[in-house]
Amino acid sequence: MTELWPYASPGAPAFGEWLLGRSVSPEFVAEAVRDRMGPYSRSLVPLIVHSVLGGLLMLLGPVQLLSAVRRRIRLHRIAGIVFAVTVYVSMAGAALYLVRTPPEEAFSGAAFWIVLATILVGTVGSVTLGVLAAVRGLPDLHQRWMLLCYGFLMTAPLLRLEWGFLPWLYPGLSIQDINRVAIMHLGSLVSFGALLASRALDRRTTVPGPTGTWCPGPVLVAAHLAGVAGLTWISVAFLDQGTGGRRLLLAYLVPHAVIHVVIAVRAARARVRGADWAREEWRLHLAALCLAPAFSAAAVPVLELTMGLDRLTALIAGVGIGGGMLAYAAVTVVSLRVLYGRELLKRRRAFAEPPTGPATAAPKAVPVAATMREGDR
Repeated sequence: MTELWPYASPGAPAFGEWLLGRSVSPEFVAEAVRDRMGPYSRSLVPLIVHSVLGGLLMLLGPVQLLSAVRRRIRLHRIAGIVFAVTVYVSMAGAALYLVRTPPEEAFSGAAFWIVLATILVGTVGSVTLGVLAAVRGLPDLHQRWMLLCYGFLMTAPLLRLEWGFLPWLYPGLSIQDINRVAIMHLGSLVSFGALLASRALDRRTTVPGPTGTWCPGPVLVAAHLAGVAGLTWISVAFLDQGTGGRRLLLAYLVPHAVIHVVIAVRAARARVRGADWAREEWRLHLAALCLAPAFSAAAVPVLELTMGLDRLTALIAGVGIGGGMLAYAAVTVVSLRVLYGRELLKRRRAFAEPPTGPATAAPKAVPVAATMREGDR
């Protein structure tokens, strides 16, 4: 929240830069400030709005979560309205910065611009769907979308933490290279955190309506095969880029493999204990995770053609947005799964035939209006 103060008033205190300079090096901080000075100066007011309100969102998120867990309904609703409005205003400031700044002139380059734009769309989309779910009385879906929204928002503070950690792991790298390493996995990590939180809060073994699975064995096998093909293409493409490419590939593969193992183990454990709904959600997210590399591989030539990017920049951008976008798609499929199951349940109840037989009394006439009200319920 204080990071942009020196850009508005040169020489003003900068607590974040002060801490970063002592954890890494003053030269690294000076480079970061120099690289951001030009892009930020053209959109300083929108960025101040975005950053200050973004800091407020970091504080409102835990309030929302704790008020929901402790069933403080009034506080949860009031804080939720403030949270949603703050997201829209904060993201409007970020959108103005992105619109005013050509991708190649953005801080840390075009790949970083593309990832920021994707996070912006994902954040606004998830908070909107979360609000709609709350209005429709779907607390389970509301919870999932709002946790995903908060996960996308957490990319900002997590990136700052990586600024303090990655230079120790890779000494001598520029701020642009550090950002490239970070965006290899940040989208996947925050969406994975949202999934873990959703499953921790949802203890149900079944949900009303859904039966069977939308992710049977053949579908999951096909998703794994597509994922292997995508990972192979991505690996070869990064290895062709020399030392920097190998570094980026490692930053992508290790978190991807860890997330894959955790989700697969959770799905297997859910099957053993008979938790059908938990198993279904884990499997849907596992399929999406497997498809993320295939999506990224397909996105690279599209980004090259539509935005005129070189191969490395398009590769970094494609991989950077793959995990988050497929996690968003997985939450969408989970939501459709729940809505479809509830619609089937409602139809079964509406069209259930009364029992017949010689000892069964004739059913009483039911007014049409009463039938419509029951169907609405």
